[in-house]
Amino acid sequence: MTFTSNEQIKYIFEGLVARTLPKPDWTHAAHFAAAIAILSDKNYDAFKDMPGLIQSYNEATGVPNTDIEGYHHTITMVSLGAAQNVLTRAERGRALYQIVNDVLASDYGQSIWLLAYWTQECLFSSKARKVWVEPDIKALPFEVSYEELARNVLITDV
Repeated sequence: MTFTSNEQIKYIFEGLVARTLPKPDWTHAAHFAAAIAILSDKNYDAFKDMPGLIQSYNEATGVPNTDIEGYHHTITMVSLGAAQNVLTRAERGRALYQIVNDVLASDYGQSIWLLAYWTQECLFSSKARKVWVEPDIKALPFEVSYEELARNVLITDV
């Protein structure tokens, strides 16, 4: 998907926050649109607030947050880190929708990009759904503050 306006990004993010975004619109591209939007919004602490937003949206759309479906903490945090990496390198004055398109045109635009850093077994473990789990293949190509990620542990009994 290619975005053509900031209004599309706003639609996705506001729909996520209000829990009114139609489920078919919550795509891989929409996840990154929401990531760029929340990282750009001074009213939010993206790494702190995004987990609750996604969990609430899932519940509102009938998707349970369990060990095998729904919210995935490691994927959410690394996706925010990837989006933040692209956002901080973006040319000053670049529109949000263009930055989202930049993310989607990069390796991050392919949902399988994570498997270059995590094995399937590790990434799709119940632990990785609940808490940040470090990559088990190789280091990420950008910095993600472990302290930032660790403070967002959602379930401590893993």
